[in-house]
Amino acid sequence: MYKMTLKAALISTALLGTAVQAQETVEWWDFLGGGDGVRMKTLIDQFNTEHAGSITINATTLDWGVPFYTKVQTSAAVGEGPDVMTYHASRIPLAVSQGTLSPITAEDMAAMGLTAESFAPATWDAVNVDGVQYAVPFDTHPIVLYYNKEMLDAVGLIGADGLPQNLNGIDNFNAALQALKDNGAEWGIAQVTADGGFAFRTIYSMLCQQGGDIGTDGAWFPGDSSAKLANAVGLIASWVENGYNPSYTDYPSTVALFTSGASPFMINGVWEVPTMTDLHAKGELFEWGAIELPVWFDKPCTYADSHSFAIPENAGKPMTPEKRAAVDTVIGWMLQNSLFWATAGHIPANEAVAQSAEYKAMQPQATYATLTANMVFDPKSVNAGVASPLFDAAGNAFTAAMNGEVDAPTAVQEMLDALNALQ
Repeated sequence: MYKMTLKAALISTALLGTAVQAQETVEWWDFLGGGDGVRMKTLIDQFNTEHAGSITINATTLDWGVPFYTKVQTSAAVGEGPDVMTYHASRIPLAVSQGTLSPITAEDMAAMGLTAESFAPATWDAVNVDGVQYAVPFDTHPIVLYYNKEMLDAVGLIGADGLPQNLNGIDNFNAALQALKDNGAEWGIAQVTADGGFAFRTIYSMLCQQGGDIGTDGAWFPGDSSAKLANAVGLIASWVENGYNPSYTDYPSTVALFTSGASPFMINGVWEVPTMTDLHAKGELFEWGAIELPVWFDKPCTYADSHSFAIPENAGKPMTPEKRAAVDTVIGWMLQNSLFWATAGHIPANEAVAQSAEYKAMQPQATYATLTANMVFDPKSVNAGVASPLFDAAGNAFTAAMNGEVDAPTAVQEMLDALNALQ
């Protein structure tokens, strides 16, 4: 197991702890299940052990997605929300419009031992709305390209550095898919095609690679972004049409296709890294890796979101200075000890951890961490973010298009019509 603390972190958290004298119980809500949930419980237990007699985290895990955010909104409105909670950065604009979040102040950040420079610029920007900070990023969790090293090596796609090569550009990538199929692979790549909402992460990355953009309410596809979005949808559709990617393939099937060796590539979130790590450790998986998405179009760009920590604005229940100090201590400690969280595949948002020797020895995490310089987050809209109308509109429009049922421009117009209907 990786160490959960760095020497510097221990010093920092010891200093943080001196700000809190009396016993405080911090009510904590999160939406973390699976391996994320296990890891977070471990961190909470460690925090409680180290801060026995001064601060105790009382943690509750709620259902992911809309149920969590609805619960937060309704609870904060009547002063019954937690003291601190996990929050997707992509959901912050909606929460701000609802008055659900308490701003994170300069004093809070100083108490945590953090500054704006502690984070990658795109990650930092994602938790700020109209110049006000509303959360503290804990990680970035992008999508990546998983690969079967043995199958790629057999067709000359592994370079001298041990990493995939000759994948940039649509022609090169398609040639690689064909070479892999010619060498016996059942499929070239496993990309979710049964759920346009999940596939939107890849499509949005491809849009950004062309310099296109998703705007906000009333101006969703600025400039020529509609055409560029159609190019992105069309590329995945071409993989299906040419037999490189199976049609109407759901999330579990993509994982099964990759881990069984039927597909040498898979596009998925970094949260599947523990699945691969565990299978490999048991001798049940080939040599594998994960890298930043190839540059299919003009420039590198990959979709990402961030698990962040936020403080609800509990109506009629102002937080005492002592409680606020305890919450700041909790958040600061988590950020300083996020190396262990990285074993879940996530990239630590705290650059001090991401640049540490311990993290750089963590593979494949350190390899794909370069993408933090090339990330695109959701647009800052009340209709955007995970489990949002934006993702629903993409899902309804793009599933049929990826599978050849309608053409890509028609699907883009369908998505635009759905978004415009939200006004």
